[in-house]
Amino acid sequence: MNILKKYHFTSLLLVVILVGCATKNTDSTQNRNQPNVVFILVDDLGWSDLAFMGNPVYETPNLDKFSKEAAVFTNAYAPAANCAPSRACILSGKNTPRHGIYTVGSSVRGKSKNRKLIPIPNTKVLADSVETLAEALRDNGYVSTSVGKWHVGKDPRSQGFNFNVGGNHAGHPRSYFSPYKNNNLSNGEEGEYLTDRLTQEAINFIETNRSKPFFLYLPYFTVHTPLQGKKDVVAKYTKKVNGDKRFNAKFGAMVESMDENVGRLLKSLKDLQLDENTIVIFYSDNGGLAHISSQYPLRAGKGSYYEGGIRVPFMIKWGNKIKPTKFNNPVTGLDIFPTITDILNDNKDYQLDGTSLLPLLSENKKLEERPLFWHFPIYLQGVNPKKDQARDILFRTRPGSVIRKGKWKLHHYFEDNAFELYNLEDDISESQNLIEIYPEKVRLLYKELEKWRKETNAPIPRELNPNYKR
Repeated sequence: MNILKKYHFTSLLLVVILVGCATKNTDSTQNRNQPNVVFILVDDLGWSDLAFMGNPVYETPNLDKFSKEAAVFTNAYAPAANCAPSRACILSGKNTPRHGIYTVGSSVRGKSKNRKLIPIPNTKVLADSVETLAEALRDNGYVSTSVGKWHVGKDPRSQGFNFNVGGNHAGHPRSYFSPYKNNNLSNGEEGEYLTDRLTQEAINFIETNRSKPFFLYLPYFTVHTPLQGKKDVVAKYTKKVNGDKRFNAKFGAMVESMDENVGRLLKSLKDLQLDENTIVIFYSDNGGLAHISSQYPLRAGKGSYYEGGIRVPFMIKWGNKIKPTKFNNPVTGLDIFPTITDILNDNKDYQLDGTSLLPLLSENKKLEERPLFWHFPIYLQGVNPKKDQARDILFRTRPGSVIRKGKWKLHHYFEDNAFELYNLEDDISESQNLIEIYPEKVRLLYKELEKWRKETNAPIPRELNPNYKR
Protein backbone atom coordinates (compact mmCIF):
# COMPACT_ATOMS: atom_id res chain seq x y z
CA MET A 1 0.00 0.00 0.00
CA ASN A 2 2.79 2.45 0.87
CA ILE A 3 4.54 1.50 -2.37
CA LEU A 4 1.30 2.18 -4.30
CA LYS A 5 0.88 5.60 -2.67
CA LYS A 6 4.48 6.42 -3.42
CA TYR A 7 3.95 5.43 -7.06
CA HIS A 8 0.83 7.62 -7.33
CA PHE A 9 2.61 10.57 -5.73
CA THR A 10 5.60 10.22 -8.07
CA SER A 11 3.31 9.99 -11.11
CA LEU A 12 1.37 13.05 -10.01
CA LEU A 13 4.57 15.00 -9.42
CA LEU A 14 5.83 14.05 -12.88
CA VAL A 15 2.58 15.25 -14.47
CA VAL A 16 2.79 18.57 -12.61
CA ILE A 17 6.37 19.06 -13.74
CA LEU A 18 5.53 18.20 -17.36
CA VAL A 19 2.50 20.51 -17.39
CA GLY A 20 4.58 23.26 -15.80
CA CYS A 21 7.29 22.86 -18.42
CA ALA A 22 4.73 22.85 -21.22
CA THR A 23 3.15 26.02 -19.84
CA LYS A 24 6.53 27.63 -19.46
CA ASN A 25 7.47 26.70 -23.02
CA THR A 26 4.16 28.04 -24.33
CA ASP A 27 4.66 31.33 -22.50
CA SER A 28 8.20 31.51 -23.81
CA THR A 29 7.00 30.91 -27.37
CA GLN A 30 4.33 33.57 -27.01
CA ASN A 31 6.84 36.05 -25.62
CA ARG A 32 9.32 35.27 -28.36
CA ASN A 33 6.73 36.14 -30.98
CA GLN A 34 6.68 39.65 -29.60
CA PRO A 35 8.93 41.93 -31.64
CA ASN A 36 12.10 43.27 -30.12
CA VAL A 37 12.30 47.07 -29.94
CA VAL A 38 15.48 49.01 -30.76
CA PHE A 39 15.11 52.76 -30.32
CA ILE A 40 18.08 54.79 -31.57
CA LEU A 41 17.89 58.40 -30.39
CA VAL A 42 20.55 60.78 -31.67
CA ASP A 43 21.21 64.01 -29.80
CA ASP A 44 20.88 67.33 -31.69
CA LEU A 45 20.76 65.72 -35.13
CA GLY A 46 18.98 68.11 -37.46
CA TRP A 47 16.48 67.44 -40.23
CA SER A 48 19.05 68.69 -42.75
CA ASP A 49 22.09 66.82 -41.40
CA LEU A 50 21.77 63.51 -43.27
CA ALA A 51 22.71 62.69 -46.86
CA PHE A 52 19.39 61.05 -47.75
CA MET A 53 17.64 64.19 -46.46
CA GLY A 54 19.67 66.29 -48.87
CA ASN A 55 22.85 67.21 -47.01
CA PRO A 56 25.59 67.62 -49.64
CA VAL A 57 28.59 67.21 -47.30
CA TYR A 58 28.02 64.76 -44.44
CA GLU A 59 28.22 61.08 -45.45
CA THR A 60 25.65 58.66 -44.03
CA PRO A 61 25.70 55.52 -46.24
CA ASN A 62 24.21 53.21 -43.60
CA LEU A 63 21.28 55.49 -42.86
CA ASP A 64 20.83 56.13 -46.59
CA LYS A 65 20.44 52.37 -47.05
CA PHE A 66 18.19 52.10 -44.00
CA SER A 67 15.94 54.85 -45.38
CA LYS A 68 15.27 52.68 -48.46
CA GLU A 69 14.14 49.80 -46.25
CA ALA A 70 12.08 51.78 -43.72
CA ALA A 71 9.11 54.08 -43.36
CA VAL A 72 10.50 57.62 -43.55
CA PHE A 73 8.59 60.57 -42.13
CA THR A 74 9.51 63.83 -43.86
CA ASN A 75 7.26 65.93 -41.60
CA ALA A 76 8.40 64.52 -38.26
CA TYR A 77 8.68 66.72 -35.19
CA ALA A 78 10.33 66.63 -31.80
CA PRO A 79 7.94 67.31 -28.89
CA ALA A 80 10.26 70.12 -27.72
CA ALA A 81 13.15 72.16 -29.09
CA ASN A 82 15.85 70.98 -26.71
CA CYS A 83 17.05 67.85 -24.98
CA ALA A 84 15.45 67.22 -21.59
CA PRO A 85 11.84 68.21 -22.35
CA SER A 86 11.84 66.30 -25.62
CA ARG A 87 13.15 63.13 -23.95
CA ALA A 88 10.64 63.43 -21.13
CA CYS A 89 7.86 63.66 -23.71
CA ILE A 90 9.13 60.73 -25.79
CA LEU A 91 9.58 58.43 -22.79
CA SER A 92 6.28 59.32 -21.14
CA GLY A 93 4.13 59.90 -24.22
CA LYS A 94 2.94 63.11 -22.55
CA ASN A 95 3.39 66.69 -23.70
CA THR A 96 5.34 69.22 -21.65
CA PRO A 97 2.48 70.63 -19.54
CA ARG A 98 1.80 67.12 -18.22
CA HIS A 99 5.24 66.73 -16.62
CA GLY A 100 6.52 70.31 -16.32
CA ILE A 101 9.91 69.80 -18.00
CA TYR A 102 10.24 72.73 -20.43
CA THR A 103 13.97 73.22 -20.78
CA VAL A 104 17.37 72.16 -19.49
CA GLY A 105 18.13 73.52 -16.04
CA SER A 106 16.62 76.88 -15.17
CA SER A 107 13.88 78.64 -17.13
CA VAL A 108 15.47 81.95 -16.15
CA ARG A 109 17.83 82.29 -19.11
CA GLY A 110 19.37 85.37 -20.65
CA LYS A 111 19.66 88.75 -18.93
CA SER A 112 16.90 89.70 -16.52
CA LYS A 113 16.58 93.21 -17.96
CA ASN A 114 15.53 91.68 -21.28
CA ARG A 115 12.79 89.44 -19.87
CA LYS A 116 9.39 91.10 -19.63
CA LEU A 117 7.79 88.20 -17.75
CA ILE A 118 8.74 85.93 -14.87
CA PRO A 119 8.98 82.52 -16.57
CA ILE A 120 7.27 79.41 -15.24
CA PRO A 121 9.69 77.42 -13.01
CA ASN A 122 11.15 74.39 -14.72
CA THR A 123 10.94 70.79 -13.48
CA LYS A 124 14.30 69.07 -13.90
CA VAL A 125 13.46 65.40 -13.21
CA LEU A 126 10.78 63.18 -14.74
CA ALA A 127 8.82 62.02 -11.70
CA ASP A 128 8.91 58.31 -10.93
CA SER A 129 5.11 58.44 -10.81
CA VAL A 130 5.04 59.14 -14.56
CA GLU A 131 4.70 55.83 -16.39
CA THR A 132 7.27 55.37 -19.14
CA LEU A 133 7.56 53.31 -22.30
CA ALA A 134 10.13 51.14 -20.52
CA GLU A 135 7.66 50.35 -17.75
CA ALA A 136 4.97 49.50 -20.28
CA LEU A 137 7.33 47.12 -22.07
CA ARG A 138 8.50 45.62 -18.78
CA ASP A 139 4.89 44.80 -17.95
CA ASN A 140 4.63 43.10 -21.35
CA GLY A 141 7.53 40.78 -20.54
CA TYR A 142 10.47 42.70 -21.99
CA VAL A 143 13.99 43.00 -20.62
CA SER A 144 15.37 46.47 -21.24
CA THR A 145 18.46 48.62 -21.11
CA SER A 146 19.29 52.28 -21.61
CA VAL A 147 22.70 52.78 -23.21
CA GLY A 148 23.83 56.39 -23.33
CA LYS A 149 22.36 59.76 -22.40
CA TRP A 150 19.48 59.81 -19.89
CA HIS A 151 19.16 63.46 -18.82
CA VAL A 152 15.73 63.31 -17.11
CA GLY A 153 16.91 62.00 -13.73
CA LYS A 154 19.75 60.23 -11.98
CA ASP A 155 19.23 56.71 -13.30
CA PRO A 156 16.90 55.12 -15.90
CA ARG A 157 16.48 52.08 -13.62
CA SER A 158 14.02 54.12 -11.56
CA GLN A 159 11.87 54.45 -14.68
CA GLY A 160 11.47 50.83 -15.71
CA PHE A 161 14.81 49.87 -17.25
CA ASN A 162 16.61 46.75 -16.04
CA PHE A 163 20.08 48.02 -16.94
CA ASN A 164 21.83 51.35 -17.34
CA VAL A 165 25.03 52.01 -19.25
CA GLY A 166 26.29 55.58 -19.06
CA GLY A 167 23.03 57.27 -18.14
CA ASN A 168 22.81 60.04 -15.54
CA HIS A 169 21.56 63.63 -15.32
CA ALA A 170 24.34 64.99 -17.54
CA GLY A 171 23.29 66.53 -20.84
CA HIS A 172 26.57 65.86 -22.62
CA PRO A 173 29.74 63.85 -22.08
CA ARG A 174 32.86 65.36 -20.57
CA SER A 175 34.79 63.72 -23.38
CA TYR A 176 34.05 61.57 -26.41
CA PHE A 177 37.36 59.82 -25.83
CA SER A 178 38.23 57.57 -22.89
CA PRO A 179 38.70 58.29 -20.01
CA TYR A 180 35.04 59.39 -19.97
CA LYS A 181 34.73 60.49 -16.33
CA ASN A 182 31.24 58.95 -16.17
CA ASN A 183 30.32 57.06 -12.99
CA ASN A 184 27.92 54.84 -14.93
CA LEU A 185 30.37 53.90 -17.67
CA SER A 186 33.73 52.26 -17.06
CA ASN A 187 36.65 53.65 -19.02
CA GLY A 188 37.95 51.79 -22.03
CA GLU A 189 41.42 51.86 -23.47
CA GLU A 190 42.82 55.36 -23.71
CA GLY A 191 41.45 57.02 -26.82
CA GLU A 192 38.45 54.69 -27.20
CA TYR A 193 35.62 56.61 -28.90
CA LEU A 194 32.39 56.94 -26.92
CA THR A 195 30.00 56.28 -29.81
CA ASP A 196 31.91 53.08 -30.67
CA ARG A 197 31.80 51.98 -27.04
CA LEU A 198 28.07 52.57 -26.57
CA THR A 199 27.33 50.63 -29.74
CA GLN A 200 29.39 47.69 -28.49
CA GLU A 201 27.53 47.78 -25.18
CA ALA A 202 24.26 47.72 -27.13
CA ILE A 203 25.40 44.77 -29.24
CA ASN A 204 26.49 42.91 -26.09
CA PHE A 205 23.01 43.42 -24.63
CA ILE A 206 21.36 42.07 -27.79
CA GLU A 207 23.60 39.00 -27.87
CA THR A 208 22.93 38.25 -24.20
CA ASN A 209 19.16 38.68 -24.45
CA ARG A 210 18.47 37.38 -27.95
CA SER A 211 16.26 34.53 -26.69
CA LYS A 212 13.71 36.83 -25.03
CA PRO A 213 11.86 39.98 -26.11
CA PHE A 214 14.12 42.94 -25.45
CA PHE A 215 13.94 46.74 -25.51
CA LEU A 216 17.18 48.49 -26.39
CA TYR A 217 17.02 52.23 -25.84
CA LEU A 218 20.17 53.67 -27.39
CA PRO A 219 20.25 57.44 -26.80
CA TYR A 220 23.66 58.36 -28.19
CA PHE A 221 25.39 61.38 -26.68
CA THR A 222 26.53 62.27 -30.18
CA VAL A 223 26.17 64.65 -32.06
CA HIS A 224 25.85 66.99 -29.06
CA THR A 225 28.75 69.26 -28.14
CA PRO A 226 31.62 69.13 -27.31
CA LEU A 227 32.49 68.70 -30.98
CA GLN A 228 35.01 65.85 -30.95
CA GLY A 229 35.51 63.53 -33.88
CA LYS A 230 38.17 61.01 -34.80
CA LYS A 231 41.23 62.81 -36.16
CA ASP A 232 41.34 61.11 -39.54
CA VAL A 233 37.61 61.68 -40.14
CA VAL A 234 37.89 65.33 -39.06
CA ALA A 235 40.75 65.75 -41.53
CA LYS A 236 38.57 64.26 -44.26
CA TYR A 237 35.76 66.73 -43.57
CA THR A 238 38.10 69.67 -43.24
CA LYS A 239 38.87 69.12 -46.91
CA LYS A 240 35.24 68.52 -47.81
CA VAL A 241 33.91 71.58 -45.97
CA ASN A 242 36.70 73.72 -47.45
CA GLY A 243 35.81 76.78 -45.42
CA ASP A 244 32.05 76.69 -46.15
CA LYS A 245 30.49 78.27 -43.02
CA ARG A 246 27.28 76.27 -43.42
CA PHE A 247 29.07 73.11 -42.35
CA ASN A 248 31.50 71.99 -39.66
CA ALA A 249 34.28 69.42 -40.10
CA LYS A 250 34.18 68.11 -36.51
CA PHE A 251 30.41 67.85 -36.62
CA GLY A 252 30.59 66.03 -39.97
CA ALA A 253 33.05 63.54 -38.45
CA MET A 254 30.65 62.91 -35.56
CA VAL A 255 27.75 62.37 -37.96
CA GLU A 256 29.78 59.87 -39.99
CA SER A 257 30.87 57.95 -36.87
CA MET A 258 27.25 57.83 -35.69
CA ASP A 259 26.20 56.47 -39.08
CA GLU A 260 28.98 53.87 -39.01
CA ASN A 261 27.82 52.65 -35.62
CA VAL A 262 24.17 52.48 -36.63
CA GLY A 263 25.42 50.24 -39.45
CA ARG A 264 27.26 48.04 -36.95
CA LEU A 265 24.14 47.68 -34.84
CA LEU A 266 21.90 46.83 -37.79
CA LYS A 267 24.44 44.27 -39.01
CA SER A 268 24.46 42.59 -35.59
CA LEU A 269 20.67 42.21 -35.72
CA LYS A 270 20.94 40.63 -39.16
CA ASP A 271 23.82 38.34 -38.18
CA LEU A 272 21.84 37.11 -35.19
CA GLN A 273 18.77 36.60 -37.42
CA LEU A 274 16.78 39.05 -35.32
CA ASP A 275 16.19 41.73 -37.94
CA GLU A 276 12.85 40.40 -39.19
CA ASN A 277 11.33 40.42 -35.70
CA THR A 278 12.82 43.68 -34.47
CA ILE A 279 11.25 47.12 -34.67
CA VAL A 280 14.03 49.65 -35.26
CA ILE A 281 13.26 53.32 -34.65
CA PHE A 282 15.67 56.07 -35.65
CA TYR A 283 14.93 59.54 -34.34
CA SER A 284 16.47 62.77 -33.02
CA ASP A 285 15.48 64.61 -29.85
CA ASN A 286 15.39 68.08 -31.43
CA GLY A 287 16.65 70.11 -34.35
CA GLY A 288 20.31 70.73 -35.06
CA LEU A 289 22.33 73.66 -33.77
CA ALA A 290 22.02 76.25 -36.51
CA HIS A 291 25.36 77.95 -35.76
CA ILE A 292 27.17 74.61 -36.16
CA SER A 293 25.27 73.03 -39.04
CA SER A 294 22.83 75.00 -41.18
CA GLN A 295 19.29 73.61 -41.19
CA TYR A 296 18.47 75.29 -44.49
CA PRO A 297 15.83 75.44 -45.93
CA LEU A 298 14.39 75.33 -42.41
CA ARG A 299 14.55 78.43 -40.25
CA ALA A 300 16.67 78.49 -37.08
CA GLY A 301 17.74 75.43 -35.08
CA LYS A 302 17.85 73.83 -31.64
CA GLY A 303 16.12 75.89 -28.97
CA SER A 304 13.75 77.54 -31.45
CA TYR A 305 10.19 76.61 -32.30
CA TYR A 306 10.67 77.52 -35.91
CA GLU A 307 11.00 74.44 -38.11
CA GLY A 308 14.77 74.12 -37.73
CA GLY A 309 14.42 73.66 -33.99
CA ILE A 310 11.74 70.98 -33.95
CA ARG A 311 11.65 69.17 -37.30
CA VAL A 312 13.77 66.01 -37.13
CA PRO A 313 14.65 62.82 -39.04
CA PHE A 314 12.40 59.89 -38.14
CA MET A 315 12.35 56.32 -39.55
CA ILE A 316 10.78 53.01 -38.51
CA LYS A 317 11.60 49.55 -39.83
CA TRP A 318 10.01 46.22 -38.88
CA GLY A 319 11.05 43.38 -41.16
CA ASN A 320 8.53 42.84 -43.94
CA LYS A 321 5.64 44.11 -41.79
CA ILE A 322 6.30 47.73 -42.76
CA LYS A 323 6.83 48.54 -46.41
CA PRO A 324 9.49 51.09 -47.36
CA THR A 325 7.47 54.27 -47.81
CA LYS A 326 7.82 58.01 -47.49
CA PHE A 327 5.08 59.65 -45.46
CA ASN A 328 4.39 63.38 -45.47
CA ASN A 329 1.99 63.24 -42.52
CA PRO A 330 2.93 65.56 -39.64
CA VAL A 331 3.91 63.24 -36.79
CA THR A 332 5.66 63.65 -33.45
CA GLY A 333 7.82 61.77 -30.98
CA LEU A 334 4.73 61.56 -28.79
CA ASP A 335 3.45 58.97 -31.28
CA ILE A 336 6.19 56.42 -30.52
CA PHE A 337 4.77 55.20 -27.18
CA PRO A 338 1.21 54.56 -28.48
CA THR A 339 2.55 52.95 -31.65
CA ILE A 340 4.60 50.40 -29.69
CA THR A 341 1.79 49.56 -27.27
CA ASP A 342 -0.61 49.20 -30.23
CA ILE A 343 1.76 46.70 -31.85
CA LEU A 344 1.74 44.72 -28.59
CA ASN A 345 -2.06 44.86 -28.34
CA ASP A 346 -1.61 46.52 -24.97
CA ASN A 347 -4.98 48.11 -24.27
CA LYS A 348 -4.06 49.78 -21.01
CA ASP A 349 -5.04 53.46 -20.84
CA TYR A 350 -1.71 55.23 -20.43
CA GLN A 351 -3.33 58.64 -21.06
CA LEU A 352 -0.98 59.44 -23.91
CA ASP A 353 -0.93 62.59 -26.01
CA GLY A 354 0.20 60.96 -29.23
CA THR A 355 -1.46 58.74 -31.81
CA SER A 356 -0.60 55.20 -32.90
CA LEU A 357 1.01 55.17 -36.34
CA LEU A 358 0.48 51.42 -36.77
CA PRO A 359 -2.57 51.65 -39.09
CA LEU A 360 -0.65 54.03 -41.32
CA LEU A 361 2.51 51.91 -41.25
CA SER A 362 1.04 48.45 -41.67
CA GLU A 363 -2.10 49.09 -43.72
CA ASN A 364 -1.47 52.55 -45.18
CA LYS A 365 -4.70 53.73 -43.59
CA LYS A 366 -5.21 57.47 -43.72
CA LEU A 367 -4.00 59.31 -40.63
CA GLU A 368 -6.70 61.78 -39.67
CA GLU A 369 -5.61 65.40 -39.68
CA ARG A 370 -4.91 66.55 -36.15
CA PRO A 371 -3.27 69.53 -34.50
CA LEU A 372 0.24 69.24 -33.01
CA PHE A 373 1.11 71.46 -30.05
CA TRP A 374 4.20 72.88 -28.37
CA HIS A 375 4.26 74.91 -25.16
CA PHE A 376 7.30 76.78 -23.81
CA PRO A 377 6.52 79.25 -20.99
CA ILE A 378 10.24 79.99 -20.59
CA TYR A 379 13.20 81.90 -22.03
CA LEU A 380 16.19 80.52 -23.89
CA GLN A 381 19.02 82.89 -24.67
CA GLY A 382 20.48 83.38 -28.12
CA VAL A 383 23.79 81.90 -29.27
CA ASN A 384 24.58 83.43 -32.65
CA PRO A 385 22.27 86.34 -33.59
CA LYS A 386 22.69 85.89 -37.33
CA LYS A 387 22.50 82.09 -37.52
CA ASP A 388 19.87 81.76 -34.78
CA GLN A 389 17.30 83.34 -37.15
CA ALA A 390 15.17 84.05 -34.11
CA ARG A 391 12.43 86.63 -33.61
CA ASP A 392 15.01 88.93 -32.04
CA ILE A 393 18.76 88.84 -31.46
CA LEU A 394 18.53 88.22 -27.70
CA PHE A 395 16.62 84.94 -27.42
CA ARG A 396 16.16 81.78 -29.44
CA THR A 397 12.87 81.30 -27.60
CA ARG A 398 10.60 83.69 -25.74
CA PRO A 399 7.55 82.42 -23.82
CA GLY A 400 4.77 81.17 -26.07
CA SER A 401 2.96 78.26 -27.71
CA VAL A 402 2.75 76.81 -31.21
CA ILE A 403 0.13 74.84 -33.10
CA ARG A 404 0.52 73.10 -36.45
CA LYS A 405 -2.52 71.76 -38.27
CA GLY A 406 -2.32 70.64 -41.87
CA LYS A 407 -0.14 73.09 -43.75
CA TRP A 408 -0.69 75.90 -41.25
CA LYS A 409 1.50 76.81 -38.29
CA LEU A 410 0.67 79.48 -35.72
CA HIS A 411 3.08 80.96 -33.16
CA HIS A 412 1.64 82.80 -30.14
CA TYR A 413 3.93 84.88 -27.92
CA PHE A 414 2.94 85.76 -24.36
CA GLU A 415 4.99 88.93 -23.80
CA ASP A 416 3.17 91.02 -26.41
CA ASN A 417 0.28 88.71 -27.39
CA ALA A 418 1.72 88.60 -30.90
CA PHE A 419 1.06 86.01 -33.60
CA GLU A 420 2.91 84.60 -36.58
CA LEU A 421 1.15 82.49 -39.20
CA TYR A 422 2.94 80.42 -41.84
CA ASN A 423 1.87 78.20 -44.72
CA LEU A 424 4.48 75.44 -44.55
CA GLU A 425 3.57 74.00 -47.93
CA ASP A 426 4.51 77.24 -49.66
CA ASP A 427 6.98 78.62 -47.13
CA ILE A 428 8.93 75.93 -45.29
CA SER A 429 11.44 78.61 -44.24
CA GLU A 430 8.78 80.55 -42.30
CA SER A 431 9.77 83.79 -43.96
CA GLN A 432 6.35 85.36 -44.67
CA ASN A 433 4.03 86.08 -41.75
CA LEU A 434 0.46 85.79 -43.08
CA ILE A 435 -1.59 87.09 -40.14
CA GLU A 436 -2.81 90.12 -42.10
CA ILE A 437 -3.88 88.01 -45.08
CA TYR A 438 -5.60 85.17 -43.19
CA PRO A 439 -7.06 86.60 -39.95
CA GLU A 440 -9.82 83.97 -39.87
CA LYS A 441 -7.23 81.17 -39.98
CA VAL A 442 -5.43 82.84 -37.06
CA ARG A 443 -8.68 82.96 -35.11
CA LEU A 444 -9.53 79.30 -35.71
CA LEU A 445 -6.05 77.99 -34.88
CA TYR A 446 -5.83 80.17 -31.79
CA LYS A 447 -9.19 78.81 -30.62
CA GLU A 448 -7.83 75.24 -30.87
CA LEU A 449 -4.62 76.27 -29.12
CA GLU A 450 -6.54 77.88 -26.25
CA LYS A 451 -8.72 74.79 -25.88
CA TRP A 452 -5.66 72.54 -25.71
CA ARG A 453 -3.94 74.75 -23.12
CA LYS A 454 -7.00 74.58 -20.90
CA GLU A 455 -7.28 70.79 -21.26
CA THR A 456 -3.64 70.29 -20.29
CA ASN A 457 -3.52 73.03 -17.63
CA ALA A 458 -0.62 74.57 -19.53
CA PRO A 459 0.80 77.35 -17.33
CA ILE A 460 1.13 80.80 -18.88
CA PRO A 461 3.52 83.32 -17.32
CA ARG A 462 1.71 86.57 -16.46
CA GLU A 463 3.76 88.15 -13.68
CA LEU A 464 5.77 91.13 -14.88
CA ASN A 465 9.51 91.18 -14.22
CA PRO A 466 10.41 94.30 -12.15
CA ASN A 467 13.93 94.24 -13.62
CA TYR A 468 12.71 94.48 -17.21
CA LYS A 469 13.96 97.49 -19.16
CA ARG A 470 12.34 98.37 -22.48
